[in-house]
Amino acid sequence: MAGKPIVALDMPEEEEPLSDRQRKYLDICVEKLGFVPNVLKAYAWHSTKFDGFTNLYNDLMLGESGLSKLEREMIAVVVSSANHCYYCLTAHGAAVRQLSGDPKLGEQLAMNYRTAELEPRQRAMLDFAWALTKHPEEIDEPHREALRGAGWSDRDIWDIAAVASFFNMSNRMSAATDKQPNDEYHAMAR
Repeated sequence: MAGKPIVALDMPEEEEPLSDRQRKYLDICVEKLGFVPNVLKAYAWHSTKFDGFTNLYNDLMLGESGLSKLEREMIAVVVSSANHCYYCLTAHGAAVRQLSGDPKLGEQLAMNYRTAELEPRQRAMLDFAWALTKHPEEIDEPHREALRGAGWSDRDIWDIAAVASFFNMSNRMSAATDKQPNDEYHAMAR
């Protein structure tokens, strides 16, 4: 039985082929993860779009920040929960399980982050990410003050907003294309 395609769109095969550097990036994924994430396969038809996605992802999720890698992944899961994004809930829920060492935390964040025992600053971070996702037009100074009161700097607030915004975009692309998560994510860190 053939599995569901990675995306529901019939995209041109390598309209703008990947460079050697980009192919090396995919090889590194196989070395580190044992597979190429379907999100990367979905962008691989166009090298400029692939670079746009991977450069921003790498900056936000791996770059210098006052947020830990786990905290950034937590934002990804909470935003994806608000948007009901199957791909990102699966992939980033696995990352939360792996980074936290807590197999329950990923599911709590996916179902209702308010059930998780979090540090007050993490709770404030996730409250902000949820509000920015569900009601962006309501974000105002009291929201930023709540983050500052929990110990986040203005630079950190920028990063929280940037990660939340990136995953809102990514969730919408996943929904629009019916992007499917790799099966490997379901068993990770369980």
